Amino acid sequence: MITSDLRSLVTSFIEYLDSQGKSQHTIVAYKKDLEQFIGYLSSKDKTDIKEVAKDDIEGFIQKLLGENYTKKSASRKLNSIRTFFRYLKREDIIKQNPSLEVSHPKYTQAPPRILSKLEYRALRDFAKEDDRTYAMVEILLQTGVRIGELAEIKTNDITDEGLKVENRVIPLNKAVRKAVSDYLKIRYSGSTEFLFTTKTGRQLLVRNIRSIITRCFREVGIENAKVQDLRNTFIAYQLQNGASISYISKIVGHKRLSSTEKYLDLVKQDNERKEKLGEL
Repeated sequence: MITSDLRSLVTSFIEYLDSQGKSQHTIVAYKKDLEQFIGYLSSKDKTDIKEVAKDDIEGFIQKLLGENYTKKSASRKLNSIRTFFRYLKREDIIKQNPSLEVSHPKYTQAPPRILSKLEYRALRDFAKEDDRTYAMVEILLQTGVRIGELAEIKTNDITDEGLKVENRVIPLNKAVRKAVSDYLKIRYSGSTEFLFTTKTGRQLLVRNIRSIITRCFREVGIENAKVQDLRNTFIAYQLQNGASISYISKIVGHKRLSSTEKYLDLVKQDNERKEKLGEL
């Protein structure tokens, strides 16, 4: 199949992701990455997907790095391209997957950050000043959901069984339920079903949530922390309290047990540090 409309291939791929039950956050991320890649190909007068070669993909990655994208961001975009080409090959649109010949930019990934008990309490105490912020912080800290998943939560996802997120149900403790209940009393719904909304009733986007949590970090003096670290903290604290790896892996949506197991070493290192400081 030869096409000059590369965007139609991206559209077909996005429809495929949607049919597979992927989250809107994931789908939007793929779409943005691939539209950026297609734009690069257009600038090189590439109109036939079969003409796209290893050099084109490497050129795109190098262009990103030259525009001050981090190596981690460039690597993620390469993953999007690889997934797209795997789809095209499976659909017999292309015979070879040139993206497999492209190496990921090498970067050092910092170990997961775990909030100390003092930071944990300080964040929760500060967040209590605003019902919406407190509900977000409590869900992040007490369930380990990803920021993209938090943004996609709808009011009917909170049930007697727990919080429905993608293909899993996460138990909710009393603190989370109360925080959400208090927030719902002041929530401006507008016409959206999303749990977290703006003051005009629109869905609160990932960038809005990140900005709110980052401000909380800044206000209470928590340095070098990201929203992802609240998820890290949930996993680590659950393991410290004796929860099984398989249970936590299922709750947080890890595809592999090894993704959860890596936190065991982190918990061990954290405990050793606390012993030295006399915190245990």
